Formats: sequence, structure tokens, C-alpha cells
Amino acid sequence: MARRKKIYEGKAKTLYEGPEPGTIVQYFKDDATAFNAEKKDVIEGKGVLNNLLSEYFMLGLGQIGVPTHFIKRLNMREQLVRSCEIVPLEVIVRNYAAGTMSKRLGIEEGTQLPRPIVEYCYKDDSLGDPLVTEEHIAAFGWASQQDMEDILSLALRVNDFLSGIMFGVGIKLVDFKIEIGRVYDGDFQRLVVADEISPDSCRLWDMETNQKLDKDVFRRDLGNLTDAYTEVARRLGVMPKNQTPVTKPTLIN
Repeated sequence: MARRKKIYEGKAKTLYEGPEPGTIVQYFKDDATAFNAEKKDVIEGKGVLNNLLSEYFMLGLGQIGVPTHFIKRLNMREQLVRSCEIVPLEVIVRNYAAGTMSKRLGIEEGTQLPRPIVEYCYKDDSLGDPLVTEEHIAAFGWASQQDMEDILSLALRVNDFLSGIMFGVGIKLVDFKIEIGRVYDGDFQRLVVADEISPDSCRLWDMETNQKLDKDVFRRDLGNLTDAYTEVARRLGVMPKNQTPVTKPTLIN
């Protein structure tokens, strides 16, 4: 489709005006960043894989009644999504200790938690997306009490769905991050799962070997990131086993 006006460019995606009012074209880049963009690289094929995987997860959530901003995939690198007002929070669901939780609390990575733990971070790259409590969220008006109840419900439903899908292909869902958007239909507001769900935003470990199949491969220099993401896609049936991802984007100006 013809390239439209750029709305926003982030670390992993670029957003453009959609073909219809209330829509956005979400373009998946090959850029990889870690440690609040202190580590950067371009990983050929990453954007293609994340586009395919995010489509797979968003469609699956829609089938079980979890609302998302996803409309359809346009091509190998672009999705059409509904425009929404993003709640300024990263919603993190943890099933096993890893990453910053292990560092903060001194819990060995891979330790199964007594129950899924939901955490919230304030979305601000300049501050390093700090961890916040529901008290902060209420005090600063980032979300209402009803919003928080709905966000918690959405997060746990996404966790149930993703955990089951991953378990079925021998992958442990360690943790994941989602973003939530507000969609307005007249005066009526509803919350939807927005942004993306991909190995960029999940920790995925092989169930038998604990091999990392997510962005920790890049963060910790554990191998080829595209190979790890391709393995996830192949196990889920998103990509035929004999197919390799298209790497070079074709842009139409």
C-alpha cells in the first residue's frame, strides 16, 4: 500500500496514518534494542517474524473474546490496527522469576512463582520505565479503578491463553509485557490489548533445556536472534519448516 504520513517512530515499530479514519498502519522494523536502547543492532528478518507472530497471537485472543486493536495483516511487515489512546503503563505478567524481578528480589532465575504476578511500569523511556504501584496510577490519574480492574482481567486472560499455546509446543512462558489502549465508540470507552505480542515482549524458554527463544538472546549475546524467533514461529505453525523469513523490506513511497 502507498506509504502515508508517519505518526510515530519507536524502537521496534513505525506508525503511519491508516487508509480509513480511526486506523493506523503498524510497520515492524528489524531494529533490536536492549537496556533502554543502550544496546542496538539491526537483525534481518526480525520485523517479519514479529509481524507474523503478533498476528497469530492477536487473532487467537480475538477468537476467545479478548478485545485487541488488531484488524488485519497487510503484508510481511505491516498490520492495520485500530487507533487507540495508549494507557501510559507497561503491564507485565510473571510466571517465573527472571530479569529485573530476580535482581530486585534476589530470586534465582527460573524459579516458578506461587501464582502469576502482575506488575506495572510507567511508560517513559527517559526515566527507564520505572516500576509503579496502583497507588501511583490512581494518584496521577493514569487509569481509573475500573480501568485497573479491567486491565488486570485482560492481563490474566492473555496469560492463560499464551501459557496454554506455548505449553502445547514445549515452550515455557516465563513472563510477558502488554500495552493497553482505550478505544472510543461515541461516549463509550473500552480497553483493548494494543501494541504487539511477540518474542520481543515475552520471555520464552524451551521447556526441556531452558534455551532462550526471546530477546534475551540479543540482550545476553546468546546466539542468533532470528534463529530463536524462527524456532518459535515454526513450533507454532506460523511458518512452514522449509521456509525462511523474508528479510528485505520493500517500501513504496
